[in-house]
Amino acid sequence: MVAERLYGYIPVIFALTTLVTVYLFYKASGKSKFTLVVLLAWLLLQAGMGLSGFYKVTDTIPPRFLLAIGPPVLFVIALFLTRSGKTYMDGLNLRTLTILHTIRIPVELVLFWLFVHNAIPELMTFEGRNFDILSGITAPIIYYLGFTNNKPKAGILIFWNIVCLGLLVNIVVNAALSVPSPIQQFAFDQPNVGILFFPFNWLPSCVVPLVLLSHLAALRQLLLKKSVNNG
Repeated sequence: MVAERLYGYIPVIFALTTLVTVYLFYKASGKSKFTLVVLLAWLLLQAGMGLSGFYKVTDTIPPRFLLAIGPPVLFVIALFLTRSGKTYMDGLNLRTLTILHTIRIPVELVLFWLFVHNAIPELMTFEGRNFDILSGITAPIIYYLGFTNNKPKAGILIFWNIVCLGLLVNIVVNAALSVPSPIQQFAFDQPNVGILFFPFNWLPSCVVPLVLLSHLAALRQLLLKKSVNNG
């Protein structure tokens, strides 16, 4: 297994990063017990699937890997299509949604270590096509600039969220098309196999969806507020 070939601290750091991500989103939700239960249940389910080797089978159509990313994507879409979902997103704490993105720093470090251990391709790291670490580095700066005087600076926050959302989409597309599967397009010499194993399968199944939702919910709040102010 991939995890057995890594230094012990690598999966530990990533598992802790995932739990911190979950905690920050739980905090953003106003410490909603429902949010915490759903997230922890999903983590446990994905842990079981990763440990069982379910995702190691890569020649199926559709790819089994879709069971990691499909449900969270459908859930995010449902939030935007339902009244209760929109209410939920509008109740998330904008400050916490912003600082949550600092977790992208340890995520990118873990991805680099996985590349060094031949578990993912170079294109998924900051030495390749992945510039997502900039989102994590700039998050504290934007948090400071965007919330000075306790008044959100909508322009700064909207611009930053859009740019960082673009960086996220870039790495997600490259990562998905590097996974060994019938739809693989990149990195045939060193495919993206690391995230088929626990705990790294938590990246596409939990961390990335929470980061995505944090951007989308923040943009929704900011654009709605800007629209009201302009109106």
